[in-house]
Amino acid sequence: MKLDINGHQVEVTTALRDYAQEKIGRLSKHFDHHLDARMILSVSKLDHKAEATLHTTGKTLFADAIAPDMYAAIDLLADKLDRIVLKQKEKMTDHHRGDSQARAETFG
Repeated sequence: MKLDINGHQVEVTTALRDYAQEKIGRLSKHFDHHLDARMILSVSKLDHKAEATLHTTGKTLFADAIAPDMYAAIDLLADKLDRIVLKQKEKMTDHHRGDSQARAETFG
């Protein structure tokens, strides 16, 4: 998984970068193929905002989270992205079990 972390009006320290890579890195277990992610961390007055865009095959997923602490914002963002990725993966799976009995009788 390739993760690009940028800061907007905030310096991204190595500790913050490692924490974000650890949390967002969990998403790679849901997909077998390569994921590209871009994360932007920003501060506005007392709110810390973390937003991320994931590029998967055929789909671009986006989520953001606001919290009073940057680490809490990253946690909330990782949870949101996990739910979004699982929902997207569920949509991509084929739920058909092949030919149904009614279809076999009609066309058989």
